[in-house]
Parts: sequence; structure tokens; C-alpha cells
Amino acid sequence: MGAGPGPARGEVPHHRRRRFDVRVVPHRRRSPFRMRDWRMRTKLATVLVIPSVAFLVLAGVQTHALVGQTTALGDFARQVGIGRQITAVVHQLQQERDRAAGELGELRRSGASADRDAAIVALKPLQSATDQALRELRRAAEPLADADASWRVAYSEALEAYQQVVYIRAAIPPAVLGSDTILSNYHRAVDALLSLLAEPSPGEDQPALSDAVLRYVQLARVKELSSRVRAQLYEAARSGRYGVEDQVVLTDLRAQQLTALGAFRVAATAAQIGRYDETSVDPAFLAATRLEEQSLPTGGVQPAVLPAPQWWAASEQRQELLRGVEASVLDDAVRQADEVSAAQLRTTLLVVGVVVAVLLVALLISVLVGRSIARSMRLLRGQALRIAQLELPEALDRLRTVTGGVPTIEVPPAVVRSLDEIGELAEAFVAVHRSAVSVAVEQATTRRNVNAMFVNLARRSQVLVERQLELLDDLEREESDPDQLENLFKLDHLAARMRRNDDSLLVLAGTESTRRWNRPVGLGAVLLAASAEIEQYQRVRHEAVADLHVVGHAVGELVHVLAELLENATSFSRPDTVVAVTARAEGTGAVVEIADEGLGMSPAALADANTVLATPPAADVATVERMGLFVVSHLAARLGVDVRLHGGATAGLVARIRLPSDLLAPAPATEPGASAPARMLTSAVAWAGAPSPDEMPVAGRRPEAAVPHQTRPVRAEEVPAPAAGPPTGGGWWSRQGPASAPARETSPTPPVVPVTGGTNARGLPVRVPMAQLSAVTQPTRPQQPAARHDPDPEAVGGMLSRLYSGVRRAEAEDTTEIFMPPGGVRPEGGDR
Repeated sequence: MGAGPGPARGEVPHHRRRRFDVRVVPHRRRSPFRMRDWRMRTKLATVLVIPSVAFLVLAGVQTHALVGQTTALGDFARQVGIGRQITAVVHQLQQERDRAAGELGELRRSGASADRDAAIVALKPLQSATDQALRELRRAAEPLADADASWRVAYSEALEAYQQVVYIRAAIPPAVLGSDTILSNYHRAVDALLSLLAEPSPGEDQPALSDAVLRYVQLARVKELSSRVRAQLYEAARSGRYGVEDQVVLTDLRAQQLTALGAFRVAATAAQIGRYDETSVDPAFLAATRLEEQSLPTGGVQPAVLPAPQWWAASEQRQELLRGVEASVLDDAVRQADEVSAAQLRTTLLVVGVVVAVLLVALLISVLVGRSIARSMRLLRGQALRIAQLELPEALDRLRTVTGGVPTIEVPPAVVRSLDEIGELAEAFVAVHRSAVSVAVEQATTRRNVNAMFVNLARRSQVLVERQLELLDDLEREESDPDQLENLFKLDHLAARMRRNDDSLLVLAGTESTRRWNRPVGLGAVLLAASAEIEQYQRVRHEAVADLHVVGHAVGELVHVLAELLENATSFSRPDTVVAVTARAEGTGAVVEIADEGLGMSPAALADANTVLATPPAADVATVERMGLFVVSHLAARLGVDVRLHGGATAGLVARIRLPSDLLAPAPATEPGASAPARMLTSAVAWAGAPSPDEMPVAGRRPEAAVPHQTRPVRAEEVPAPAAGPPTGGGWWSRQGPASAPARETSPTPPVVPVTGGTNARGLPVRVPMAQLSAVTQPTRPQQPAARHDPDPEAVGGMLSRLYSGVRRAEAEDTTEIFMPPGGVRPEGGDR
């Protein structure tokens, strides 16, 4: 037993998966280096991140520049602000230097020890005030420890110079060093502090601030030159004379003072110049100026030595006035530097705030747009996958397996309702889905129409075949020529096979069989009926059949399944072998095994065949080539029967059919007084000469002529012929069920099985002329009930053939539609 080659069947179809397959293109691996393989979320993130990063870079550069300017202006403002402490140290240092110059002149003049003590007492408060001013400068300079390098270098030089002044103080009372040596240390310290005062630089883009620094620095130099003039004149006043170079130094100092004053007037504002002019006309300032003019040489007259106390008092007041102007100019510079620094800080903060706000807004908008696009794409992808993997395959399955009217398939709307390109794409998917469903509905309608044509043609053909079988039955009864009778029997079997092909065509069209019985039928009778419907029925051996019964509504389709399997077993095995059929109870069901000794099948072909049997395929061109397997698969699925093919022990195949418990029924109760159903038992004549299994004919070999007891080859429809008498009631094949009253007497009819006079050399029966007349002419007399025998395949097949003939005629005359109750429940009687 085997089957022809069929299309290779793979794994479970893609549309039967009940979960989405996220790998829509499983044959290609996604590469992170190919942008076209990136996920949509990654692409959107890239599109959003790259401009954001570029914006951050540019904004960072701009912010860094602004922060740098703000930091520089802040340092500048602090450096300008520390000028108050620097000018205080310079002022105190000038006081100490000028007084030290006068004390040195007095010590050189007198040389008394009492004068040294007086000098120490006079200088001590000034030195303490200078040290205190320097300590304040140190505290003010601590926040500028991270200032620019040039300012830190100048600050270090100023501290070193002041440290030299501290060292030189001890040399003043003993006057062991010259005045120029001691005073030069003071000059160097003051110059270092003035350089530190001029160190702040706002940059080239802030000329106003540079001018502000220049103004107070020039005024500080004017004040320094005025202090040095005071020191020279006070030293001369204490020593009582001018030195050789004193007039030269004084002339040079006055010239530098005028130059510095001119530079101040050029750089200073009108208000600052006005304040200086107001200070210069102050009486104390004028008094010091008049005393200073007395020290100038005029007309060859030697300059006068000024009185020391008077000059010191007058010059000290002038220095205080210059100190006030210097402080006001410095305050103006500090205020201007603070304003510019604060403005720059506000600008920087504003720019940074705007940058951050723009970035946040851009990121927020980008995230919202990206999420909208990603959500739309995710919904569109989900709908596309749901359409491709669930909705469309399920709709196609519903339309492919529909048996009645074509159902209405609802196509869900698009999940993306936006009006952009993604929304249009979603609508396009829905349109494609709707078009596919429309095409499937049209195909289902066409397939339904084609199936209806198949059903109509098959039923018309069945009616013709049934009429042909009736005609053959009449011809066989009237034919006496053995050769012609053998040909009629062969034609009878061909007609029976044609009838089974018509039933297969009905299965192909998806229509259920119209064979219905209202009483259970024995499983042995079903097996015999299936054997009677194949060509090589002589080769079938029923070795062991359990006493089981099949429900009436499943008999016709179960006979068809068994006949197809028997046909397959006899067709694909050698003619000199037999096909063994066994049936046994197993649990609550039953198992029927059909074993042959044929060629068998390869493991791959066997697996493919079992797959077809387990999953009924759709009708297509390939199913026509394997019609038997297709019919068995669909009928088994309809009945709930499990059919599997297995390899035989030595050769061939074993078809195992598992009948569920709902197809089995208890044996029907025999009604008292009811006669045996018509054509249920085999005639004694037919069984009297039944050959033994060893003498049964096989295909391709005629029986030996010397066999004396061989009967004619009985047609399948005549196997269940009655022993005598007409039918007295409904049998298990009847639509009306058992008769409620005994049948009335009718005129005698000739026996269905004619009286024969043995067999000829070919094994055909020899008719006895006029033997039937006695049965017609003689009155009916009661006959003894014939011994009950198990029907053979031919008897059951003949009985079913006649039954099908009546059913076909009734369907042809009345209608072709049968009402089926919902849920697929078949009534036992098969009512229309």
C-alpha cells in the first residue's frame, strides 16, 4: 500500500501562528552598521540627537566664551577693587618713607644717641600703620589666588619689595647706610605696589575700563611724585642744607609730576578733573604749594631751606587732599568695573538661560514629535503584522472552509487616524486588507458555485450509476451465458467504483454524504461492505472482527474511508498477496487495522502522508492526483476518526483507524416476531459452495476447472440477499425504521438469487431453465427460516448499492438540499 508522490509539506504554515513573529524578514540578520536596518526608534533618536548635539556644541562654545568674559571681568573688578588696599599701603608707605628721610637727615646732622631714640619713637607708629595696611592687603588678595598669572607675579614682587623695606628699617636709627640706599628700598616697594595697581586689564574690547584704570594709576603717580618731593624737601629741612644733587632731583621730580598730571587730565573725566581742580585751590593745598615754591632757585638766588615742622604739616595736608581725589577716582573705576562685570554676568546668565530653554523646548518638541511618529509606526506595524499573521489568514481559513453561504468579513479601520503620510499608509494597509478580503470572498463564492456544480454533477452521475446498477442486476438475472455473465459482473464492479468516485467528488466539494441509517450497524458488516466496493475484493481477509456496532449516521462515510484504504492496499501490493483486516476494541473505542504486503513507503513519504491525514488540505489540483488520501483525510476529520499509516513488520504498510467512543453504539435489540431484514443474510445457495480461503480466487489467476463446488462470482450488491420472502419491515438501512405492523401478503416474486445447476469451468453458475417459474406460479407457503450466516463483503455491498440507488432516485425527484441541525449533529434518521 502506498501513495504517489505529493507536494512536500513543511512546517506549520506561517498564518497558523497565534503570536506575532517580530522577525518579519527572518532570513537576514540585522546589522548595526547598516542604517537601513536600524529600528525606527533608533533612526528618530539619531535624527533628534545629532542636531541637538550640534546645537549644544555651538551653544557651549558661545557660553564658554561668555563665561570666560564674565570670569575675566569679575577678576578685573576684584583686582580694581583691591586697589583700595593697595593705595592704602602706598599711602602709609609714603608717610613712613618721607618721615624716615627727615629723620635720616637729622641723624646725619647731630649724630646724638638721644636723637636716634626720638627717630625710633617717631617712626614706630608709621611702621605699624604700614604693616596693618599690608595685612589688610593680604586678606583682600586671598580670593585672587587663582587670578591671571601676571597679576600674581606683580603681587609677589610687591610683597618681596615690601619685605626688603622691613629688613631696611633696622638700619635707619644707627644711620650706618646712606640715605639713598635706605630710601631706594622704599622707592622700589612703592613702584612695585603702583605696578600691581596698574596690573588689571579688561581686554581690548573694554577701552572704557582701561581708561578708568589709567586715570587712577596716573593720579597715584602724581601723588607719589608729590610725596617724593616732600621727602626731599623734608630731608633738606631736617639736615639744614641742600645736597649737591638735591636740586637736580627736585627738578626731575617736578617735571615727572607735571607729565603725570597731564596724562591724568587727558584720561580723566570732566568730573574728575573738576574735583582735582577744586582740591588744587584748597587753602591747605595752596599753602603747601607756596612753601614748595620757596625752595625753587630764582634769579641766581639759592633756594631757601624750609622750616621742617611747617613744611611737614603743610605737605601732609596736601597729600591727604590728593589721597581723597585718588580715592574718589579709584571708587569711580571700581564702580564702573563692577557695573560692567555685573552686566556681563547678566548677559551670560541670560544667554545660558536662553540656550537651556531653547534646548529644552527643542528636546520637548522633538520628543513629542518622535514619540508621535514612533507610536504611529508601532501601531501601524502592529496592525500590519496582525493583518498579515492573524486577521487575513483567519479570514481566508473561514472562507476556505465555509460550507453554507459566504459570511460577511468585517475589515477593522486603520488604527492610525492622523492625516500625515503614516495615516495614509495605514489607510493603504486597510485598503489592501479590504481588497484581499474582497478577492477571497469572490474566490469563496466562485468555489462555492463550483462545489455546487460538482455536487449537482456528482448526484446526477450517482443517479445514472444507480440506474445502471439496477439494469445490470436485471441483466445478470436473465443472462445464462457464463461469459456474458462474467462480463456483466465486471461491469457491475466498475459501476460500483464509479459510484464511489462520485462520493469522493462530493467530499471534494465539501458536501456531507446523504447516506443515513437510524439503527446501529455491525462493524463486521461495515467492513464487508467496504470490501465489496473495491475491485480486488477476493484478496481481503477478515481475520478477527470484534462484535461492535457503529452508529447509523456514520456508516456511509466510514464505509467510504475503509474502501479507500482497502483500495490503496490492494493497488500497491502484489496480486498474489492478501490484505488482512482486523478489528478490536481498545478502551472505549475501537481500532481497525488494514495490513498489506506491498512496496511500502519511504520515511519521508510516510511522514508527508500522515501529515495530510492529520491536517486535511484544501482542495486543489494536487489533491486530484491523491484523491484517496484527500478523501480519507477529510472524512476522518469529519467523523473524528484518527487514521495513521505505519510501516509493516516485514514489508508493506499498516493503516490503523481509531474509532472514538461516540461512533460506537450498543447492539440493537431484536424485535419479537420480526423477520430478518431483506438482503441482510446471504442465501444458502451462495454460501453452500463457498470455497475455503485456500481456494479463493485471486486477481490475475482463474480458479481451476476441477473445483466442483465453486459458485459464481456474486456481485457486491447481492451479498446480503434474503433467504426467502419479501421484506417485512424496515431494516438498519431503512429511513423509516422498523415496521410497526407485519407486512401484508403480496404476490410471490422470483427469488433474488436464481436457482443454479452448479458451476462451469470458469467458476460461473449454470442456470436451470424454468427454475424460477415454480416460485412465481406456486402459492406462497411458509418457509423454514434459513440458517443465519455472517454476511460477506459482496452481500453487504449489494445491499448498500440498492439502498443508495433508492436514495439517489428520491433526491433526484425531490430536492438536493438536506437540513442539518446546528453544531454539526446528524440525526439518526437523516430527515430532510
